[in-house]
Amino acid sequence: MNTLATVESGRDIATAPFLDEMVRQVRSLDSFGTRDAWSAERLLAAFVVTREARRRIPVIGDPDAPLIARLTAFYNAIAASIERECGLLAVPLLNLTHEGFGRALITVGKLVVMDKTLRDAHRFGFESLGDMNREAGKILAAALAIIDRYPKVASE
Repeated sequence: MNTLATVESGRDIATAPFLDEMVRQVRSLDSFGTRDAWSAERLLAAFVVTREARRRIPVIGDPDAPLIARLTAFYNAIAASIERECGLLAVPLLNLTHEGFGRALITVGKLVVMDKTLRDAHRFGFESLGDMNREAGKILAAALAIIDRYPKVASE
C-alpha cells in the first residue's frame, strides 16, 4: 500500500477535497510547468515530514524558496476551501522573516478568520497527508464558524 496515496483508511487524494485543492495550488505555483507530469502523490510528498525527518532538520534554519512555496500553497488551499464553502472571497496573507518566524492570516471581508503564528517554518510539514487533511479541516471548520458568527463583517 502506498502511504502517500492513502489518506485515511481507503480514502485517497482524489476523494479528499482539500488535498485535491492542494494539488491545484501546487500546480498553480509551478509557472514553468516543470511538474506537469507529476502525480498528485509526488506533488504532495514534500508536505510529509515525519518525526525522524524533522529531527534531522536543524532547529535554527532559514526557509528557502521551495518551503515558502509550500507554505503559500497550504494557506492558499485553505482560503480557496473557505471560498468554496461560504461563497465569499477569502484572502491569505503570509508574512515570514528570513529566520522562519511570522504569521499567516486569512481574511474574509473585514473579518480575520484564521490567525496562525509561524515558528521554525523551515520545519513545516505533516506526519502524513491524512494529518494535513485533518489539520486543514479543523482550520476550515473554525473559520466557517467565525464567518457564521459575524456574517455582516465577513460580507463587508
